[in-house]
Amino acid sequence: MTEQELLRREALVKLRELGIDPYPAPMFDVTAFAADIVANYQEEVLEDGSKKRLNCQEVALAGRVMAAREAGKAMFLNLQDSSGRIQLYMRREEVNGGDENSPLFDTVVKKLLDLGDYIGIKGFAFRTKTGEVSVHVQEFKFLSKSLRPLPIVKRDAEGNTYDAFTDPEQRYRMRYVDLTVNPEVREVFIKRTKLIKTIRQFLDELGLLEVETPILQPIHGGASARPFKSHHNTLDMPLYMRIANELYLKRLIVGGFDGVYELGKMFRNEGMDRTHNPEFTMLEYYVAYKDYFWLMEQTERMLERVARALHPSGDSTVQIGENSIQFAGPYRRLTMFDAIQEYTGLNVETADEAELRAYCKKEHIEIDASMGKAKLIDEIFGEKVEGHLIQPTFLIDYPVEMSPLTKKHRSKAGLVERFELFVNGKEVGNAYSELNDPIDQRERFEEQLELAKRGDEEAMALDEDFLRALEYAMPPTAGIGFGIDRLTMLFTGQSSIQEVLFFPQMRPEVNPG
Repeated sequence: MTEQELLRREALVKLRELGIDPYPAPMFDVTAFAADIVANYQEEVLEDGSKKRLNCQEVALAGRVMAAREAGKAMFLNLQDSSGRIQLYMRREEVNGGDENSPLFDTVVKKLLDLGDYIGIKGFAFRTKTGEVSVHVQEFKFLSKSLRPLPIVKRDAEGNTYDAFTDPEQRYRMRYVDLTVNPEVREVFIKRTKLIKTIRQFLDELGLLEVETPILQPIHGGASARPFKSHHNTLDMPLYMRIANELYLKRLIVGGFDGVYELGKMFRNEGMDRTHNPEFTMLEYYVAYKDYFWLMEQTERMLERVARALHPSGDSTVQIGENSIQFAGPYRRLTMFDAIQEYTGLNVETADEAELRAYCKKEHIEIDASMGKAKLIDEIFGEKVEGHLIQPTFLIDYPVEMSPLTKKHRSKAGLVERFELFVNGKEVGNAYSELNDPIDQRERFEEQLELAKRGDEEAMALDEDFLRALEYAMPPTAGIGFGIDRLTMLFTGQSSIQEVLFFPQMRPEVNPG
C-alpha cells in the first residue's frame, strides 16, 4: 500500500474507536443538489445593508469531499454531488450543536476526513463576502470512508496542471474514478441517455411497439459478421450471441404487428478500434407497408429531433471537431456506384472481379481470396469514399450481392432498395425495403453459403425457420438499424467509441492494484 492508503486505514480505525461508523446505514434524506442551490439561490439586501435569504434556508446534501482548507476556527470544504460542486462552511461551535467535548470538528473533520470521503450535511445557503454561494453547515454525518486517494487535479501559480486523470487506458478501466474527477465525462453519458429517450419517444409516437428478442440464438443471422460462439449444456447444442435482431423482428411482422422496435446489445467477434467494440448497442425497427424512401424521411425527422433535444439552444447543428454538421433534412442522396466514381473515377458497375482486384492492389487496399465482387466494392468504398461523407448522406441502391436480406430494386436491375446513412465520415444507419419473397430469399442465403465455403467468416447463415416464416407471407416492410454508440459519438463530439461506453472491452489487468 502507498503511504496515503495506510494513513486512510489508520483514520478508519480511529473513527471506529470514536464510535463513528465509517459505513453507516444507507438512509440519508437529500433535499437539495449543489448545482440547483448555486443556480437558484436568492437573497435580498435590506436598508441597513444586511442580507435576507429568500430561499434555501434548510438544505440537506450528500456527496464527496473534493477539497478542504482551514480558516482559523472554521473549515471550508468543497462537496461534489451528482449535479456539481458547492462550497461548505463549518464552524466548531455550530456543527451538531457545538458540543465542546465532542471530537467531531477538531478530530473527525480536521484530521480524519479525507478527500474522496462521502459525507451528509444539513444547513442553510448563503453568499460569502467574495460572492460565492455556499452552505453553512449545522449538521454533519460521515457516510463512507474512501481508502484510496483520488487523483485530484492541482494547478500551480503559472496555471500548469498536475495529477490530472487523463490516461485513456486508466480512465476506461477505472470509469468510477473518471466520472468522479472529470465532470465533462459525466455529461457525455447524460447526453447518451437523453438521446435514447428522445429516440424512444419518437418511435412510440410513430405507433411502434417496443419488444425483446433472444440474445442467445441457434443461428447467427441478420447481418454479415463473425459471431461469438457458446454451448448450451442441457440441450447439447451450439448457441451464438446475436449479431443482429433483424430476423426475429421480421418474424413479428409476419405475426401481424404493423411496427416493432428493439434497443439492445449486439455482439460481434471482430476487431476493436476507435469505432468498433465487440459489444455494442443497436436500434432496429421494422414497419409494415413502408419502403426505404419513407425510412429516409423518418431518419431525417428523428435525427433533427435528437440534435435539438441535446443542444442547449435547441439548434439542429452539431459541431464535431472542425465540422459543423446540419441534422435538419433533407439529406443528400447518392448511389453507391456514383459515390465511388465521384471520389475514385472507378466505374465499379461495369468492372469485373479481376479489375476490382487489380485496383485494390494498385491502391494498397487489403483484400483476400475469399472476397467476391460485392466485398471488393465494399472495401474500395470504405477506403476511398467513406471519409468524404461529412454532412448527413444517404448512400443508396447497393449491388444485390452486398445485401442478402434486401428487396430487389423496383427499376434498377442488379441493385437493391437499401441505404446506409453516413455522417462525419462514418456509417451510423443501415436500412432496406425488406425482402419478403421466400424463394428469392432462399437463393440469397445459398449464395452466402458459397461465400462461406470460400472462407468468408462473415457470410450469413441459412435460417430455415425464418424462410418458413416468410412462406406464411410477410407484408411489404421497411426496416432500419442504427448504431447507438456511433450516434452518441456524433452528438457529443467524441472521436472514440470508448468515450461513450461506460465500460469498453479491454484486456484484463495482469496485476490490478
